[in-house]
Amino acid sequence: MAEVHGQDKAATLAEVVRVLDGFYPPDTAAGWDRVGLVSGDPAQPVRRVHFAVDPTQAVIEEARDAGADLLVTHHPLLLRGVHSVATTTAKGAALTTLVVADLALYCAHTNADVATPGVNDALAAACGLPADVAPLDEEDGQPIGKVGDLPEPTTLRAFARRLASALPAAPVGLRVSGDPDASVRRVAVQGGAGDTRFDAVRASGADVYVTADLRHHPALEAREDARGGPPYLIDAGHWATEALWLDGSAERLAATMAENGYDVQTAVSRLRTDPWDFLVPTSEPSQGATAS
Repeated sequence: MAEVHGQDKAATLAEVVRVLDGFYPPDTAAGWDRVGLVSGDPAQPVRRVHFAVDPTQAVIEEARDAGADLLVTHHPLLLRGVHSVATTTAKGAALTTLVVADLALYCAHTNADVATPGVNDALAAACGLPADVAPLDEEDGQPIGKVGDLPEPTTLRAFARRLASALPAAPVGLRVSGDPDASVRRVAVQGGAGDTRFDAVRASGADVYVTADLRHHPALEAREDARGGPPYLIDAGHWATEALWLDGSAERLAATMAENGYDVQTAVSRLRTDPWDFLVPTSEPSQGATAS
C-alpha cells in the first residue's frame, strides 16, 4: 500500500462536516430552520467541494459534472415536509440526482447568517463597512444583521451605485427608496429577507437599510414612518445579497482542511439562481397624480 503524505490525504465527509459545523454550529440556526447534512455517507471520501446559494437542479448537475463529492448550499433543499421523492417533482429529481451521483449535500442557512464570519459580514463588507461592526438585532438568542458607519458620508445614489458594483449581477438590480442626494453614513444590513427588522433598523439610527424581499406594505409603512427621511431602503435581491458569502466560506474550508493535512479543493458556482430573468421598465415614475 502506498504511503500517504501530507495534503495527498482525502478527507471523509464526516471530517468535512465537522469543520463546517464548527464554522456554522447547527444549534445556532433558527428554530424553524433545517440545516446540516442532507445526503451522503459520512464515510465517503471528499476531495472536491462545490458552493452555491441554492440547491437547484442546474447547480446540482454543475457540481456533479465538476466532479464534486460535496455540495454546500446556503438554502436548504428540504425546509418543508415532502411526501414523495419521485422524479416527477423538483425536489425528488434533485435528491435522485444527488444520490445517483454519490454527491453529498450540506446546508448552512440561518446558522451562516448569524456566524462570524458569515453572510452578513460579507454583505457589510460589500457596503464598505469596517470588519468590527455591531449586530443589528437578535433572533432565537443569536445576533443577526450588522450595523455600522462608513468611513465618510456619501449620497444615497453614490452608495447604491457602489453597492451595485460589488454585488453579483442580477436582472432586477437594486430597488432604492429615498432622496438620491440624501447624505448617508450609518448602514444596516441583513442578507436575504429583512422586512421584519424595521424596528431594529430605526433603533440603530441607520441612514440606510440594505436587505432584500421587501414587501409593499411593510416597506411603504416604514417609509411613511420615516416621513421621507432616513432610514432609506435598498432592496438588493435575495440571491445577490447572500451569494457574497460563498467565496469566503469556500476559501476558509480549503485552508482549514489543508492545515489538517487534507487535500480538499473548493469551487464556487457562478450560476445565477435568482428566479427573475429580465426586467421590462415602465415609464419614468412621477411623484404626484396626473390630472386628466
